[in-house]
Amino acid sequence: MSKQKIVLVDGNSLAYRAFFALPLLTNDQGIHTNATYGFTMMLQKIVEDENPSHVLIAWDAGKTTFRHATFKEYKGGRQKTPPELSEQFSYIRKLVDAYNITQYELEQYEADDIIGTLSKKAEEQDFEVVVISGDKDLTQLASDRTTVQITRKGITDLEIYTPAHIQEKYGLTPLQIIDMKGFMGDASDNIPGVPGVGEKTAIKLLVAHESVEGVYENIDAMKPSKMKEKLVENEELAHISKQLATIERDAPLTIAIDDLTYAGPNMEEVHALWQQLQFKTLLEKSDFATDTKEMEAISYEVITTWTPEHFKEDMALHIELFAEHYHTADVLAVAVLTDKKAYVMEGSTSFEQPAFIEWLKDETKAKRCYDVKAFQAVAKRFGSELNGASFDMLLAAYISDPSISSSQDLSALSKAFGYMEVDGDEAVFGKGAKKKVPEADALFTHTVRKAAAVWHLESTIEAKLKENQQYELYHELELPLASVLGEMESFGIRVDNGTLEEMGSELKGRLEEIEAHIHKLAGEEFNINSPKQLGVILFEKLGLPALKKTKTGYSTAADVLEKLQGKHEIIEHILLYRQLGKLQSTYIEGLLKEIHKDGKVHTRYQQALTSTGRLSSIHPNLQNIPIRIEEGRKIRKAFVPSEKNWVLFAADYSQIELRVMAHMSQDEKLMAAFKEDRDIHTQTAVDVFGVSPDDVTPNMRRAAKAVNFGIIYGISDYGLSQSLNITRKEAAEFIENYLTSFPGVKRFMDAAIQSAKEKGYVTTIMNRRRYLPEITSSNFNLRAFAERTAMNTPIQGSAADIIKKAMIDMDKELEERGLKTKMLLQVHDELIFEVPHHELAIIEELVPRVMEQAVELSVPLKADFAHGDTWYDTK
Repeated sequence: MSKQKIVLVDGNSLAYRAFFALPLLTNDQGIHTNATYGFTMMLQKIVEDENPSHVLIAWDAGKTTFRHATFKEYKGGRQKTPPELSEQFSYIRKLVDAYNITQYELEQYEADDIIGTLSKKAEEQDFEVVVISGDKDLTQLASDRTTVQITRKGITDLEIYTPAHIQEKYGLTPLQIIDMKGFMGDASDNIPGVPGVGEKTAIKLLVAHESVEGVYENIDAMKPSKMKEKLVENEELAHISKQLATIERDAPLTIAIDDLTYAGPNMEEVHALWQQLQFKTLLEKSDFATDTKEMEAISYEVITTWTPEHFKEDMALHIELFAEHYHTADVLAVAVLTDKKAYVMEGSTSFEQPAFIEWLKDETKAKRCYDVKAFQAVAKRFGSELNGASFDMLLAAYISDPSISSSQDLSALSKAFGYMEVDGDEAVFGKGAKKKVPEADALFTHTVRKAAAVWHLESTIEAKLKENQQYELYHELELPLASVLGEMESFGIRVDNGTLEEMGSELKGRLEEIEAHIHKLAGEEFNINSPKQLGVILFEKLGLPALKKTKTGYSTAADVLEKLQGKHEIIEHILLYRQLGKLQSTYIEGLLKEIHKDGKVHTRYQQALTSTGRLSSIHPNLQNIPIRIEEGRKIRKAFVPSEKNWVLFAADYSQIELRVMAHMSQDEKLMAAFKEDRDIHTQTAVDVFGVSPDDVTPNMRRAAKAVNFGIIYGISDYGLSQSLNITRKEAAEFIENYLTSFPGVKRFMDAAIQSAKEKGYVTTIMNRRRYLPEITSSNFNLRAFAERTAMNTPIQGSAADIIKKAMIDMDKELEERGLKTKMLLQVHDELIFEVPHHELAIIEELVPRVMEQAVELSVPLKADFAHGDTWYDTK
């Protein structure tokens, strides 16, 4: 029988390490996910690499431990946990439960003590023990049976500590690690140690005298020195520090080794969490497939010719595509259905048949669809039109609950509303490299079942919308907008590939120049894109401080280089080289790949995705073209009108979210600033810093701007400190001063939280809801996240509602006036048009007026506009 293996994990340490090692990430509901993702990677590593028979995640129970009785300042001075991390602990614990891993905490004890006690018990039972942590204190547990793995970078790059490794690295035994901490202390735990004694001195003392006690037994024999004076003066601190650093190995646990048996994860629960948190890479790598079940038989007729007889009633329509990108995806089948009869035709032949085309165009024939915008784009691709769409299941479901989004397939969405009679796409087509078109019968059945789901769920979902007073939002805003967006997507925007290629050549030359300059500054040629070679140049040859190390050498990540700015000229050139390299590969080469045969890009707007109602764009993402550097802005030069002698016209809302906040908060100072058309960031600086407008410095205005927008996005003192590169204390003072200066904003935020607690949701000005069940949670972290969301969602969501309303109004005006001007893009708060010269004067008056009159607020909406030969020229 093989030896059993137990893995003991320091939960708090790993969660913190993951949070600070990975960039801040959020899912579509605004939940931060970076720590949870990192923790997931660690759990996967345990499951796949260690193959344990027993596992435990140990947690710290609270701020007070038995060590505080010895030294009340123990762990004093630690900064408050960033709320962006706090909100993730509940998800991490849910994930651990889904993996069927036991988790445990004990009042007055730390995770280290739980691990120390269990590792001792496991050794006594002849287990192989693996301890995983980011805290080197635990290396004192290393033995011939226990290996301690300490994270070095992220949380999957681990350094293995055995007694031999500790001897090689420090010249000490594992137990002497405790004595080393006794002398050198530990700033992270506020263990004082002996002032002036660092790691090298501590090791030297211990090699000579074995322990703290041994040093003091021989202190009189030491030669007089400043070090001896410090040791004598601080003897008590050394003994206390050693005591604080010693892990308790006989803690009064209420669990035993037998309680920690591990049989593997519940992958259904794991995948459900991965889907909620949108860990798409993990889902793609997983071999998990949706279970199929017996469903009721569904009858349909396979036809080869459509006739008017097929379309006498209002019907559900489904167009089955082989890929998500509906502008290019192959049409596999088309089905129409009522509760009495269903018909299906293979391929795209339907779009060649007069009866089908006529029905599709007929506004008087109601058509229930899953995704109106997608189907409209498909129809346009084949030279047809989709009119009379009376129901969009995706949009209706999304409005009723924004956590239901286009990231879920029709099957998952249907099941959320209790309709179980349709399989998931993966179960029918497979996924990844194994994805293929199934046999005809399976394809036809799947297509018809999707149409049936739409047919059967219309009344259920619309009833919920009416009950929630959201039917107007759906019917008057989102459904009409789907058609507007469909038209915009299908029309596309022309991109001059010659301009892009020229930019690519220029960038290539620029990159070569920067590369040569970097080599000159380094004194030799090397591969700048090789982190290993770059690390040697920066940290060995040039002697810059190495802030992080990786498994293969020095870390040269962006955050490391940014902290080194100002220490050597080479750093700013390396950062620019990387920035321009990404511009070249992602945006220039990436855009060139997205240009269709008509010379245009046809972005896809994701209308049912974000929890705030904001649109996002993909294939290509035109909302993320970097415009903070000139080289990035120049990419917009490639976007041009599709007609000669036309211009591009751009109009964008000025500070719309701050204006919405002024309206919702009714704060007198904010409203006055907008009504009097004052610079809001300067005004905020005046109020927060207590200076006159003339004395506001650029840094003050920048800080005020960060606070203004930070308040909207529920920023914490940690988030603001990162944004402005200031201390958390200074950031907290900024936020406090802001809320004191604008009391209406504070009242609005408090009222939003209270309303969410009473109703369970918050709303926008057009009654878009975001449900917040965690707002009354007893879990502080969940509740704090929900409170921040309650404050910022009404503002962000209302801004999204307003520009959507403006787009619908604008589309209607263009059509009624018979103008040739085309609305091409929506990018955040900006609308882009192409305009013939003879209509320019009309558009200059019409567009800002329509945008400013889209809704009536307590403060004026303002739209700035400009035009030019390219998108770049509109700024």
